[in-house]
Amino acid sequence: MIDTAQPHAARDRPPAPLPLPHGGTGARRVPRACLRPGPTRSRRRLLIALAAAVLAVPVTAAARPEAVPAPVPPPLSPLRTATTASLAERYAATRDAVETAMRTAAATGHRWRAAMLRAMAGPARHFLSFDGRDGGRAVEVFGDLAAADRIAVIVPGSGTGLDTYGLLRGGAMRLQRAIGGRGAVVAWLGYRTPSTVSLQAMTPGRADEAVPALRAFVRDLARLRPAARVSLLCHSYGGVVCGRAASGLDVADIVLYGSPGAGVDDAAAMRTRAEVWATRGAGDWVAHLPHAAVRLPSGTIGLGADPLSPRFGARIFDAGDAGHSDYLKDGSPALAGIALIVSGRTPAGMRRG
Repeated sequence: MIDTAQPHAARDRPPAPLPLPHGGTGARRVPRACLRPGPTRSRRRLLIALAAAVLAVPVTAAARPEAVPAPVPPPLSPLRTATTASLAERYAATRDAVETAMRTAAATGHRWRAAMLRAMAGPARHFLSFDGRDGGRAVEVFGDLAAADRIAVIVPGSGTGLDTYGLLRGGAMRLQRAIGGRGAVVAWLGYRTPSTVSLQAMTPGRADEAVPALRAFVRDLARLRPAARVSLLCHSYGGVVCGRAASGLDVADIVLYGSPGAGVDDAAAMRTRAEVWATRGAGDWVAHLPHAAVRLPSGTIGLGADPLSPRFGARIFDAGDAGHSDYLKDGSPALAGIALIVSGRTPAGMRRG
């Protein structure tokens, strides 16, 4: 099974600058020293505005990859109970939708997408929902949701879609093994993620679009499994989605890992009763991004305060030397810590930010 669409080393480097329009080298960059968060709010705001200005021209010249054609998925009947039988019926319905999208991708010459969808249509895969359009949406269950007393919902970050879904799936599988027992993991690719190198990845716009869907999903999960402990695990830009949605989510924990921000000034601004956790590996390039938000007439640029800063107010746990895509790797401190949090326990060495 494909676990990632990119070589390991390529995933853990910061994105290369986009080419400049009408020629040029594309080599304009903010100096590395300037990307480190400054000691004052005014400096952070200046840095985020500078980074946005550097990216703005290249991004406008870069088109997104052509969308792979996919049919409109058939409507699904409401899932009224989370019994083994009702879930099996839902999984069968979504498998049919995946197979239809696979045939469409193959017929239009998109062999990579067709291969990914063929794997997703396997009898051991369990999807609560699926939509192959516009990069794709998918909500997959790992473990027995009908019997789960602990449920972890993973919200992925920028650049995640059906063509790169293997990385999300691999992490979900490893986490489910780590929590074991009656624990289930849901990989929630329920929104249109921004491209990794894009102006959208530096603004909360796509996160705000995702908020209603994430809140609705968590509400449904609480209705179906009212006794289960639900934790929200938010990777990279997924942290912005969780931060913006937090006030409407009834969950026990919100974990921000490898996140450049949560779209808010601090944990208190999330207005949640959940325990807010944060971690970042020493090898994660996200640490070098400016952490601030500038409100302009046309919208907000920047993703908010650093979740690991003391003023943010999260509970910090260790991620070792993890790179940006390493948090849910077997044997990693972050995986061990997240598994403990999902189980209602406190990782060793926890501290307040």
